[in-house]
Amino acid sequence: MGRFSREPSNPGQVTVTGIEKVKAAVTMRSPEQIADEMRPETCRCCAAGTEMTGYIRQLQVLTLVWMLVECAVALAAAWRARSPILLAFGADSVIELMSAAVVLLQFVPRLTLRETRAARLAGILLFALACIVTFTSLFALWQDVRPETSWMGIGITIAALFVMPVLSRAKRRAANTIGNRALGAEAVQSATCAYLAAVTLVGLALNAAFHVRWIDPLAALVAVPIICIEGKRALKGTPCHC
Repeated sequence: MGRFSREPSNPGQVTVTGIEKVKAAVTMRSPEQIADEMRPETCRCCAAGTEMTGYIRQLQVLTLVWMLVECAVALAAAWRARSPILLAFGADSVIELMSAAVVLLQFVPRLTLRETRAARLAGILLFALACIVTFTSLFALWQDVRPETSWMGIGITIAALFVMPVLSRAKRRAANTIGNRALGAEAVQSATCAYLAAVTLVGLALNAAFHVRWIDPLAALVAVPIICIEGKRALKGTPCHC
């Protein structure tokens, strides 16, 4: 009796034999479907891992594009309106931009950056940012600086309230799927950015409605503990328990 099949030249390739063709005809399934069921589980896992890696790269590139827009608009609005709270929000966007770039490098071959070193640098920058925001806010209160109404700042913070929670949820799901601590930590940072956007929006809206000079600097001081908590997590390398 002749052989129904021969050994495949490619280890990942599955050859459909005559028996499988008969089985396909009886079960009303194509030979390709039968071959897919015969394919080793390791091949399917590799394909799923490659697909998830590509998804994370796209997610991080989208984050980089958005954070570039967010920090540019926020810092420009802070300069024009002399707003401490917008300065805090824009500077935090710069840190979030760096964090997204670090995570992206972990999924790019030959460009991997050490997670611990990048996290410590981000933590130092966040504490420096907290000091700058505190000094700027206290100086604005002391010198009676009156921040102007910033519709540009209000617009970018409203947009951030929609974009950042979506990105945070997507990163959290991907981090739980592959067990990546860096991506999980960045999901927390994205959620923190959304919370900071809410604080910023409240301060800008109250300033626009009542034109009280101390509202904007006070809102910036409220944001300082948020920045410090984020910086402490980065320095300690606290994992994300999300």
